[in-house]
Amino acid sequence: MKVLVAVKRVIDYNVKIRVKPDNSDVDLTNVKMAMNPFCEIAVEEAVRLKERGVATEIVAVTVGPKAAQEQLRTALALGADRAIHVETDERVESLGAAKALARLVEEEQPGLVILGKQAIDTDNNQTGQMLAALTGLPQGTFASEVVIENDKAQVTREIDGGLQTLELTLPAIVTTDLRLNEPRYAKLPDIMKAKKKPMDVKSPADLGIEVASKITLLKVEPPAERQGGVKVGSVDELVDKLKNEAKVIS
Repeated sequence: MKVLVAVKRVIDYNVKIRVKPDNSDVDLTNVKMAMNPFCEIAVEEAVRLKERGVATEIVAVTVGPKAAQEQLRTALALGADRAIHVETDERVESLGAAKALARLVEEEQPGLVILGKQAIDTDNNQTGQMLAALTGLPQGTFASEVVIENDKAQVTREIDGGLQTLELTLPAIVTTDLRLNEPRYAKLPDIMKAKKKPMDVKSPADLGIEVASKITLLKVEPPAERQGGVKVGSVDELVDKLKNEAKVIS
């Protein structure tokens, strides 16, 4: 079974985000970039499926600028067999990424598509669901456990009330939650081997799609500074401050 894994280039989660002085966007100057943490979980799950003999080939895919090949090489070092880069300098929103992935699903015919449930930059949690809609494939989102047997995938997903288990007929789409697994670190020999693994570069035009965003970014602002707390002398004073200053009760 072929597994298609989508990865995204984002700002490293350890980096403190800076906003440009004109509030036009996030400042990426000399900022460390990395693979989206949920995408790392997706790659790890695909590798584990291959180690168990369930998957025969892992194809890593990304949509983004030329620099995103760094994250594809990371996926190759972690265990992916080959990579596909849909290269574009456009700001890619969820729908654009889903359209590109849908065309690649059509071309590659994978038995399973695994994506991170969301990216830590835009936090949209949309691409997997949009991909399922575009391809007509069954989906299991927020997966905390995936079991493949014959032509079925049992996906345990986290919901507000606890856990829900779905049975999906393959091919299917799965998005990963934090508790699905703990990603491994790439070893130096594997990093060196990844440089020789095949990477196919395509453009959105090659796929017959447009990925340009239909959304205009108007302004980016850093979160407000947290105000210091104060001590109150009585319950009455607390109620008064909540009512008249914080205005959270009436």
